[in-house]
Amino acid sequence: MTVRRRLTLSLLITLTLIAVLTAFGPAERTLGANLRLVLLHGAWVWSGKLLFAAAGLCGLAAILSPARWVDWSRALGWSGLLFWLTYLPMSLLVQWQNWGGIFWDEPRWRIPFTFGVVGVLLQSGLLVLDQPRLTGFANAAFGLALWLALGGAENILHPDSPVAQSGSFAIRLTFGLLLGLALLSGAQLSLLLKRSVHKAA
Repeated sequence: MTVRRRLTLSLLITLTLIAVLTAFGPAERTLGANLRLVLLHGAWVWSGKLLFAAAGLCGLAAILSPARWVDWSRALGWSGLLFWLTYLPMSLLVQWQNWGGIFWDEPRWRIPFTFGVVGVLLQSGLLVLDQPRLTGFANAAFGLALWLALGGAENILHPDSPVAQSGSFAIRLTFGLLLGLALLSGAQLSLLLKRSVHKAA
């Protein structure tokens, strides 16, 4: 079995574990079984943020040493974007299930959506331009801007750190496991993308 196939198989196994853990996760008195998707949604967005941060750090390194780090910055940036684009519809579903509708002006939706659109345009443009140092700088700037924007976003309907405020060990444990598995899948996806970029080069 080739390395690519092993990576693909391991990614599929990780995604299966995420699905099983979500399906059998804890329920809660207020949200009921809807909590399971809320926990996955939280783990998914944090994974996207951390992947963008990693892409930015590799991007800074790529400014100084592009040959060594730009492929990592690209792969992590695309992985973060894939997480982000799948998180957005998940966010709408969570709103619908728990708020009874979609609040389009919620900052925790509006800001991520804006960065999703910008991220698609940015990564597509960087792919076409194929300038390693520019890619590194752009990924670093994008990651920083995203973290700053979300860090300063106000909450209207969105709760503030619901997992951190929960007194349930089962909820915290499930979220921690989901976050760990989501990050693992992000690392596996990044390795696959890096190998693809390297082969194409």
